[in-house]
Amino acid sequence: MENPKLKKYLDEWLEEATICETQEKLESGELTSKELVLMYLQRISRFDKMLHSIIEINPDALQIAEALDAERKETGPLSQLHGIPILIKDNIDTHDKMHTSAGSLALKDSIAQSDSFVAKQLRRAGAIILGKTNMTEWANFMAIGMKSGYSSRGGQVQNPYGPGKFDVGGSSSGSGAAIAANFAAVAVGTETSGSILNPSCQNSLVGIKPTVGLVSRRGIIPIAHTQDTAGPMARTVEDAAILLNVLCEKDEQDPITGTNRFSDFDFTEFLLKDGLKGKRIGIASNGFLELLSEEKQKVVAAALEVLKSSGAEVIEQIEIPSAKAEWKYDVLTYEFKPDINAYLNGLPLSIPVRTLADLIEFNKKHEEKMLKYGQAVLLESETTSGSLTEAAYIEALEFDLYHSTKQGIDFALETYDLDAIVFPSDEGSHLSAKAGYPTIAVPAGYTSDGEPVGITFAGTAYSEPLLIQVAFAFEQITRFRKAPVLE
Repeated sequence: MENPKLKKYLDEWLEEATICETQEKLESGELTSKELVLMYLQRISRFDKMLHSIIEINPDALQIAEALDAERKETGPLSQLHGIPILIKDNIDTHDKMHTSAGSLALKDSIAQSDSFVAKQLRRAGAIILGKTNMTEWANFMAIGMKSGYSSRGGQVQNPYGPGKFDVGGSSSGSGAAIAANFAAVAVGTETSGSILNPSCQNSLVGIKPTVGLVSRRGIIPIAHTQDTAGPMARTVEDAAILLNVLCEKDEQDPITGTNRFSDFDFTEFLLKDGLKGKRIGIASNGFLELLSEEKQKVVAAALEVLKSSGAEVIEQIEIPSAKAEWKYDVLTYEFKPDINAYLNGLPLSIPVRTLADLIEFNKKHEEKMLKYGQAVLLESETTSGSLTEAAYIEALEFDLYHSTKQGIDFALETYDLDAIVFPSDEGSHLSAKAGYPTIAVPAGYTSDGEPVGITFAGTAYSEPLLIQVAFAFEQITRFRKAPVLE
């Protein structure tokens, strides 16, 4: 950078800067939000050609930052996110000059006619939506064997800890890689089953998959309404909690948010360094730990030894009856068709893809660009009626709910009188997903060749305050996260 002040901050301060540290500099006048945006854009231009984590930059970001700087001087900050650049996943609608495509060339020209509830909340808080992040196309609900982080529009996202070497995780791959690489303060990802937690573990991040109902789903390209949610991805638990404060709100147009207990709530009150003291934490190993490589198992085991010395009461080898159940994705298969048809039908008339059938046909016509991995999952969903009347759907939904709760998370919590359950990496994410329950991923170390490893804390519905408390205490004790070395 030509500006010596900004070059100094870029070289010596910006990397790993937290929201609170950034706000201190903005409040003191040392930096402006416009300068902050310039520095993040510099990092993106320098390093993202290798990572492909950003699919699009907001053309108005600098002007928005300048306006927010003026507002700070005149009336003060709107929230802790005022003037803070953030990134959001490419399946979240923004009514601006950016597109929302779920990574698909079929929607490369689609500009949302209104903000998603998530984008609306961010703007109300004074956040700067810096850009959209790349993702696994259609949130990895398109093909069998599609590589995490691949999309026809954005290409292949790479893991900043080992481009071409380590799995970046999916489907919020770009959000994970971008925040790990310090391209913005925080990002919003989305999850149907593991799509926040998996890339958080793979990129040494904190990821919060909220209770379904805590964050409105309106304006997010869907997979399945019973499991979809947006959530924070950050480098620290504190930053994730600050972002969750803004995302969390009831929405009259999304009925599940009527269950939300935490409107106008401050999750940062639960950032307690002794938050593990006296907590009963159960370790779910059987049926989960063996799914990891031997080296990752060793990293998790070492992290759990720290947990045992944290003041928490740790109950080892808890049994979850449904740990080895024959899980399927039938609920997603049935729910995707009506959900995606409703979304596509609401797009501007200039977008010719109006139904799932249209999307499948578009992909066929542009096979070379669109079908690197095929579209077997889309084809399977198209064979359903789209009416959600099939007995197979109702049976699958009831199976998932019962085995993820009464024979899953709630069973373990009640049987062992636990506050939370810890899983190796994101291996229990399907239980929380099918139950609609919250989970938090936190860094747990690295393999000998530098691949990040995480653990996840899970609880029952709306246990986010307790999980944040536990995750923050673990983070403060361990301080495992370290920035990737980018070249």
